[in-house]
Amino acid sequence: MTGSAPLPIDAVLPALKNALVVRSEAVLVAPPGAGKTTRVPLALLDQPWLAGRKILVLEPRRLAARGAAAYMAKLRGESIGETVGLRARLDTRVSSRTRIEVVTEGVFTRLILDDPALEGIGAVLFDEFHERSLDADLGLAFARDAQGGLRPDLRILVMSATLDGGRVAALLGDAPVVESSGRSFPVATHYLGRDTARRLEDDMVAAIEQALREEPGSILAFLPGQGEIRRVAERLGERVRDPAVDIAPLFGAMDMREQDAAVRPAAPGRRKVVLATSIAETSLTIEGVRVVIDCGLARVPRFEPDIGVTRLETVRVSRAAADQRRGRAGRTEPGICYRLWDEPQTLSLPSFGEPEIRAGDLTGLVLDCAAWGVTDPTRLGWLDPPPKAALEAARGELEGLGAIDGGGRITELGRRLSALPLPARLAAMIVRAASM
Repeated sequence: MTGSAPLPIDAVLPALKNALVVRSEAVLVAPPGAGKTTRVPLALLDQPWLAGRKILVLEPRRLAARGAAAYMAKLRGESIGETVGLRARLDTRVSSRTRIEVVTEGVFTRLILDDPALEGIGAVLFDEFHERSLDADLGLAFARDAQGGLRPDLRILVMSATLDGGRVAALLGDAPVVESSGRSFPVATHYLGRDTARRLEDDMVAAIEQALREEPGSILAFLPGQGEIRRVAERLGERVRDPAVDIAPLFGAMDMREQDAAVRPAAPGRRKVVLATSIAETSLTIEGVRVVIDCGLARVPRFEPDIGVTRLETVRVSRAAADQRRGRAGRTEPGICYRLWDEPQTLSLPSFGEPEIRAGDLTGLVLDCAAWGVTDPTRLGWLDPPPKAALEAARGELEGLGAIDGGGRITELGRRLSALPLPARLAAMIVRAASM
């Protein structure tokens, strides 16, 4: 590989390769900075069991997928679309030469529904599985089902940074677990506390101004959502007088070019303040960042099955997420983390975040399962089974739309809705509007 420097993951690659020779499933636990996202797919390309077929690498977000594909292509001295390709919403770059495809989790669901045997695919790698998105859980359930009935030779590798590898291994039939140590520089942690009578934006702006005075290097500040990000960016634009400081928002709904600009290193002689949601917790390294400021909050969807509505709720982050955020300051050099809470409060944080399958709208999951041919989703293998109340609400919604029948089987209308990259209700509106 061109320009490849040693990484901690290199030490366990022989054990990982051996595990995938002996078994068709494995679990890799490696903290951020170990190199798992970009090193492992390239290392598996020459394995005899792959037999010239492709490797799919699943990423939870488009930004992470683009970054991983770009870095792997760079290591090979190529461009995206040659050996390493990309499939994400509004951004597909693959060719007849492509052997590794980095795809977003939602794209994988569509791929496997269209081709349950995954013809031409030798391995599926679930990266950052600890984020426990609904699409990742569903994708793993489908991949395991396909492996059991159609593709016993399909390799499934679950890769995670902060997850109980034993639970995942048990789900995969007591699969071998390979663990790697990480590579991070020391990060000093300062607790600034927070006055809850003040707006979060006021405390974050004060913390950023303090960090700009006290520390060199670029800053990564975590906020719950784009509303807070925009307000902090506006206030910093009014208050920061140093012309060498760039303010860079970063959240999922931004244009891809703006996201890429936020992730790029600051220009020589300049420093950057990146204002990000949890999109920046894992899977990407923002060069030059040595200061992290964590507000300790995140915005997550919560589905209320009684009224059939999903609302966004601001919650405290888990200890695992706080550690992930803190670690961003030590990816390339010793760093500093400022936390906007008091140190004793850290012990009261939940150990891990709640999986989306426990709190999300399962209408799309039930429709995809029906398209898969499964009328009862609980028959599939789940790390955490979907809640009964949410399943019942989803079935009722889909029956009312005419997407499934009384036995849970998908209808012709349901297949048309499933093919659209939209929630079932919006898809039904589009289909019916088109018929008029």
